[in-house]
Amino acid sequence: MNARQVVAGVHVLLAAVHVYWATGATWPATDQRSLSQAVLGQEVSFAPQVVLPLAALHVVLAVAVLKVDRLRLAQLVVAGLAAGLAVRAAAGLVWDFGLGTDSGTAFYWLNLFFYTPACISLLAVDLRLLRTRQLTELPA
Repeated sequence: MNARQVVAGVHVLLAAVHVYWATGATWPATDQRSLSQAVLGQEVSFAPQVVLPLAALHVVLAVAVLKVDRLRLAQLVVAGLAAGLAVRAAAGLVWDFGLGTDSGTAFYWLNLFFYTPACISLLAVDLRLLRTRQLTELPA
């Protein structure tokens, strides 16, 4: 399994989790409020009209990652994904230092040990995929 397949698999998994939440299920939390607090650090809706578009986005991202070596549009999508991950990783690092989050919350600890490291890892792979694509392109 190569890096593209792993990253695409992560996006498919995230899509599946969002579809699962669209059913009204709240795993791994006990209720929607707890889920929202743990995932986002604030109370927001996990209604189908909110999470299903996010699931669709993750499917699009998975396809783009798989096609990044062949399609210019896929390269642009992955570049946008990398930019979004860079912003989220930077915000996560700020939150990791206790700015804007309470260290007694589930979100703080999930962000510190899971969300931010995952964003940094995915960002590194996306950048590598984009760089590899640039190195293999032939001059026009």
